[in-house]
Amino acid sequence: MQIDLSGKKALVMGVANRRSLGWAIAQKLAEAGAEIAFTYQGERLRGELEKLTAELPNTRLYQCDVTVEAELAAVFTDLGEAWGRLDHVVHAIAFAPRPAMEGRYIDTTRDDWVTALEISAYSLLAVAQKAEPLLVEGSSLVTLSYYAAEKVVPKYNVMGIAKSALEATVRYLAYDLGKQGIRINAVSAGPVRTVAARSIPGFIKMFKKVGEAAPLGRNVTHEEVGNLGLFLLSQMAGGITGETVYVDAGYHVMGMQLEEEG
Repeated sequence: MQIDLSGKKALVMGVANRRSLGWAIAQKLAEAGAEIAFTYQGERLRGELEKLTAELPNTRLYQCDVTVEAELAAVFTDLGEAWGRLDHVVHAIAFAPRPAMEGRYIDTTRDDWVTALEISAYSLLAVAQKAEPLLVEGSSLVTLSYYAAEKVVPKYNVMGIAKSALEATVRYLAYDLGKQGIRINAVSAGPVRTVAARSIPGFIKMFKKVGEAAPLGRNVTHEEVGNLGLFLLSQMAGGITGETVYVDAGYHVMGMQLEEEG
């Protein structure tokens, strides 16, 4: 069954380039007929986003550092004036300082911990607060999580803590927003070759091992992540909220993996 989002208004936050998972979801939203606005941080990313969105109709682009209250407020004020409502929000924002990803978690500094949690988890709450006046019954939000939210993934460090906070935030927002008929869920994707992922120490080795261990014997694709995001945002998932839904070729169901004896 084809999903039709004609006439729907969507905001996608955090697309950096064509390999971003936020872009994978945005492409599916566009194919379904939604009108899309994007946020970016910095002029360098604006140029990349302009190239990506050149063929999309009626695209709106906003500079937005989610740690700057005025910039975040300005996005939703303008969308309110231009659109009057907001049907879908994609939160694809995460960051941790490089030093916090290179050593032991126990050595994480206070500043790096606060930075990672503020940008990667609190920002979802901040976005929901600003979006709420524009959301209507049937609106939906999606954010991006990862398996390290519930299991130790070496070198993921403070980002694992941030993803745990993000998933808890999804559950609490689902409770608050559900009274208005608004849903929110998290997509937990397996390793995908994005620019952000490749900055994680040991990512290539991890990518290979996950693909080998997953029940499907491979890693997932950008398109599969985009498909899940579209499904959760659409009314096809009308009864689903507060969930973290995996798209990782089944890797998360595996327990201890032992070497097979010859």
